[in-house]
Amino acid sequence: MRSASPLRKPFRYVYFNATLYLIAANVLAFAASIVFPQLKAYMAMNPLAVLSGFAWQPVTYMFAHASLSHLLVNMIGLFFFGTAVERSMGSKEFLLFYFLTGTLAGLASLGIYIAPGAWYTSLLGASGALFAVLLAFAIVNPEAKIFLYGILPIRAPVMVVGYAAIEVASQLFSFESSVAHLTHLAGFLWAWLYFVLRFGINPAKRLFTRRR
Repeated sequence: MRSASPLRKPFRYVYFNATLYLIAANVLAFAASIVFPQLKAYMAMNPLAVLSGFAWQPVTYMFAHASLSHLLVNMIGLFFFGTAVERSMGSKEFLLFYFLTGTLAGLASLGIYIAPGAWYTSLLGASGALFAVLLAFAIVNPEAKIFLYGILPIRAPVMVVGYAAIEVASQLFSFESSVAHLTHLAGFLWAWLYFVLRFGINPAKRLFTRRR
């Protein structure tokens, strides 16, 4: 009998609220950056800094936030969607998924910044990994309904398609130019590939096939 591919070797299922630990780490990092303002510059990802040896920044940018509102929006999203994905995947798999997709989204952004010579651009925030979590939530729970603005119920796949369309339009037409739209889209892309390569799941089939 042929052994399973190492790429798809599953972790033993355990659940230990890793999402809450990630939220706590983000909150602590934000608090520390208030006390030590220079810390944010060391954690955010900047092309010149990375090429100068700050090799940790494609990971640490996920724990740096520009403002309290930036932090709150990301952490609320991580709490609501991350806990559901973690329960489905297990905590070890979820942590691998979160850090891998977030780091790859950061590296993709790094390449995008370097190509046109945007050396002084800084990337910070958990939203690259969070967008990966949003897609994972829709794949795992395709029939789940999200209440937009707490009123309008929409299916999770519709939410994901809507977000993707908004990010593409915002990038093309330069809406909210301070927002890293391509990083968000990269989070979607890496999450999609993660489900294909790690789980052998076709995300399109999960997202767009209605269950009766």
